Amino acid sequence: RCKSLSVSFWNSYWMLPSDVCGMNCFWEAAFRYDYMKTHPSEKMHLAVVACGERLEETVTMLRSAIIFSIRPLHFHIFAEDQLHESFKGILDEFPYEGKANYTLYPITFPTESAAEWKKLFKPCASQRLFLPLILKNVDSLLYVDTDILFLRPVDDMWSFLGKFNSTQIAAMAPEHEEPRIGWYNRFARHPYYGVTGINSGVMLMNMTRIRRKYFKNDMTPVRLQWGEILMPLLKKYKLNITWGDQDLLNIMFFHNPESLYVFPCQWNYRPDHCIYGSNCKAAEEEGIFILHGNRGVYHDDKQPTFRAVYEAIKNYSFGDDLVHTLLQPLELELQKTTHTYCGRVYKVFIKQLTKSIRDLYARRSKG
Repeated sequence: RCKSLSVSFWNSYWMLPSDVCGMNCFWEAAFRYDYMKTHPSEKMHLAVVACGERLEETVTMLRSAIIFSIRPLHFHIFAEDQLHESFKGILDEFPYEGKANYTLYPITFPTESAAEWKKLFKPCASQRLFLPLILKNVDSLLYVDTDILFLRPVDDMWSFLGKFNSTQIAAMAPEHEEPRIGWYNRFARHPYYGVTGINSGVMLMNMTRIRRKYFKNDMTPVRLQWGEILMPLLKKYKLNITWGDQDLLNIMFFHNPESLYVFPCQWNYRPDHCIYGSNCKAAEEEGIFILHGNRGVYHDDKQPTFRAVYEAIKNYSFGDDLVHTLLQPLELELQKTTHTYCGRVYKVFIKQLTKSIRDLYARRSKG
């Protein structure tokens, strides 16, 4: 059951490639199912922050989470007030089948500094920094940007919590795999994690540990807790940061590197991984697990491979056959993008998706 499968549009049978998975997949699957066995009823918590024109994008992300996930999901949706009714109208019509529920929240910043946080980077983006302080009864949380698409179950990302050692409080992916095109190592005017920095578009958090931790910093010899360190960091670095809250997280984990678990690039695959040539080797071997369409690539013609995946999931109707109404039409669209660098490796965009669909049907066949 571990081996990845791919489906070809030109035939109706499943094919077993011999070079896709191997023992790494075996042990990964073994760990995943062992974790699920010992946490069978654990609800997964997923948070997103939506402002402006991000309604459709957010809903498409939620759809992708629902399609493949195994255990129950609880969505924590932070949105501007004018978006709440639209979210309710759409989400209340979703055929959850007991798999998910949601809670809507207003955008909330500390009263005394709300104006500064609102204008940091993009509107509402820094809301994620305050999730451990707002969701006080949530032990662990997966935060994702609105432009995320899950191509395998959220359960698999959630299982990384079981891999944290005693000092790790959060997990993120590197900002770049290739330092020659890295942004932080070439342009940053502030400390950053590791060689190329980290990207916060997919951030898994043990929020109980975050709330308890005292963080080392370069502002005072005294260690500060999460709620105490955010505003001093902003005041010190606000003239030197470009990417807002992500830069602040880089600074924090630069001083506390033992607190971060780093997961591979296929869990946060962005245009930077293919527009200058393919540089996420893990995705080449196993496919893309989580697609991150930053730079607005879902909505323009600059990266048609990303847009094709987004449109396929956005237009999929729950209950339809995933092979014939999603996977096969998507493969045809992706074959039209081979004139682009990302299109040349279009198979990485469907390799894991194919396996996820196969696994989903296998679970259904077993009742």
